[in-house]
Amino acid sequence: MLRFLTAGESHGRSLMVIVEGLPAGLPITAEQVGDQLARRRLGYGRGPRMRFERDELRLSAGIRHGRTLGSPVGIEILNSEWPKWEEEMSPNPGQPTTKLTQPRPGHADLAGMQKYGFDDARDVLERASARETTARVAAGALAKSLLATIGVEILSHVVRIGTVAAPKDLRPVPGELDSVDESEVRCFDADTAGAMIKEIKAAAKEGDSLGGIVEVIAYGVPVGLGSYVHWDRKLDGLLAGALMSIHAVKAVEIGDGMAQASQRGSAAHDAIAVDEAFERGGGYFRRTDHAGGLEGGMSSGAPIIAKVAMKPLSTLNRPVLETVDVVTKESTVSFKERTDVTAVPALGVISEAMVALVLANEALRKFGGDSVEEFTRNFTEYVSNLGSTSSAARP
Repeated sequence: MLRFLTAGESHGRSLMVIVEGLPAGLPITAEQVGDQLARRRLGYGRGPRMRFERDELRLSAGIRHGRTLGSPVGIEILNSEWPKWEEEMSPNPGQPTTKLTQPRPGHADLAGMQKYGFDDARDVLERASARETTARVAAGALAKSLLATIGVEILSHVVRIGTVAAPKDLRPVPGELDSVDESEVRCFDADTAGAMIKEIKAAAKEGDSLGGIVEVIAYGVPVGLGSYVHWDRKLDGLLAGALMSIHAVKAVEIGDGMAQASQRGSAAHDAIAVDEAFERGGGYFRRTDHAGGLEGGMSSGAPIIAKVAMKPLSTLNRPVLETVDVVTKESTVSFKERTDVTAVPALGVISEAMVALVLANEALRKFGGDSVEEFTRNFTEYVSNLGSTSSAARP
């Protein structure tokens, strides 16, 4: 199956990711991966590091002449600021020039220091930093490329920043991702985008931070990914776990999610109908998509829709959050690292990557194949047989 492992610290020499399980013959270039990394850096409210830091990457293993070999793919993303941090982050024996002893509320600092016995929060924050998601986006670029071979497209858009929310159920469709990315806040509605920017400016003026919500949509997912037979095979659980693993994410909603808890069943569920043209659903389709494309832990053939909520960032440009110095035990305010006002626009790109990695893994589990040709052939055969195997159950 598809799996990945990242390594590296925020201000280290580089970030690394190894992706195992990709079939042979998948076209991959550094430009493809770099385009996804560039999308992660953009967005109104990002800090100065995002504006001058460039992602120089190396495809180090598993790719030859632009195609995967079936062996693990290794990608290294270099840190352009490394010369400034080489002494502070050196792997060689030594001591840091300063220690960070005022942990930030809402961050991994204090719990991490206690867990591992550190007396310097930098030993925690370097790995706990959201910079790690750069490596995830690189891995997600590979997963997206694999899914594209079977017609699956994943996109995202920002639906809330702070108190400003986009109109409900206004979402982009396949082919409109570029239009989303043209927005400074990656919001699909221009009027809402303007209000979001005003909200960000107001928070920046006060040295504060903002959270928000993104919506991720996967189009073209065939029926039957995931499974109902074991708790750890349910696709909604896999997606929720992957999205909750993103830094600062505090909630994930599939489809109408929370709203369905207060609805009656007659209004909450998606009526089933027949349309022979809907091949990926075996000729069946849902008239609505309240379930977000998932029923019984499996994809239904409808678009998979998930909302991902991010809390405000815990590092503020005007530190006012009370904390305790772990050395003196005296009350103080948390230390300040370079930070963003909001990272919600980037959250969408990272969420796309995590959804892609989960769906690509489940697609490989379902269709198998050591080569892309075999993988797509198995997919085509499965889809073509959906109608014949389901025909006996049709009215």
